[in-house]
Amino acid sequence: MADTAAITDATPIAAALPVSRDDRALHRKVFLGIVVVLVLAPFVLYPVFLMKVLCFGLFALAFNLLLGYGGLLSFGHAAYFGMASYVSAYSAKVWGLNPEVAILCGTLTGALLGLLFGSLAIRRQGIYFSMITLALAQMAFFFSLQAKFTGGEDGIQAVPRGRLFGLVGLEDDRALYALVAVIFVAGMLLIYRIIHSPFGQVLKAIRDNEPRAISLGYRVNQYKLAVFVLSATLAGLAGSTKALVFQLASLTDVHWSMSGEVVLMTLVGGMGTVFGPIVGALVIVTMETYLAQFGAWVTIIQGCVFVLCVLLFREGIVGLVARMLKKPL
Repeated sequence: MADTAAITDATPIAAALPVSRDDRALHRKVFLGIVVVLVLAPFVLYPVFLMKVLCFGLFALAFNLLLGYGGLLSFGHAAYFGMASYVSAYSAKVWGLNPEVAILCGTLTGALLGLLFGSLAIRRQGIYFSMITLALAQMAFFFSLQAKFTGGEDGIQAVPRGRLFGLVGLEDDRALYALVAVIFVAGMLLIYRIIHSPFGQVLKAIRDNEPRAISLGYRVNQYKLAVFVLSATLAGLAGSTKALVFQLASLTDVHWSMSGEVVLMTLVGGMGTVFGPIVGALVIVTMETYLAQFGAWVTIIQGCVFVLCVLLFREGIVGLVARMLKKPL
């Protein structure tokens, strides 16, 4: 894991380049391109692989909202992702709730945990903040290991996908893919709106110079808590959706390594960029899927990719492209 100061001190490309009308037009074209790719992709690639990319892409976008724009490095985001996955799976399998309600239950779980953990973590800054988030996430992990409703080491298996609004059966991968794609696009647009709202501008000011923001009268801790909860909520949405896609909620989702993985996705794609986490998620998930034959060597390969990204282009893949184009992406 890279040094905390090195991560948080890196100036995102989005901070260096203002967003003009032309930039917004470019972003609209990129959004349109993403939608077109999402429509055509299931005809070329395996839908389950695509859904995994979208779930982790949303997870990385949620984390980037906290790190790239809030300047807060959390080592415990797996807690919201994993616990939401458990609640969503349990709601669908044991309570027999419709998929949309199960996903909502998981998302609310992520929001409540974010409020609770965030209230404690924001009392400290820097590495102390990061260590508190890690400690709280480990508490969530051991709770998941011991609690009866989680199934312990077996997890919650054979989660029914159900029928969306009682009408559309989601057992067909392509029908579920359509739902996951809609959730992903909605989450991406929401994050984009947050970033470019007055709230988002205050977040960037706090990230760049917190003492100055305090001197201007902003209640910094309230803004930090708000972005923490928003990030945890969207991470919960990603985890809830993933539980239905794979019909499984397991300890892997809440393990500390999942927190490290989302950090890796964000940094490889480009911290503080709008579209970087999506690219990072695509790269990491593709490596895990198509290099699985190498077994444990996949982790080593991921480590090498991460080291190369840090050494050669700290802005990440999209950050490097943005710098070359001189356009914020």
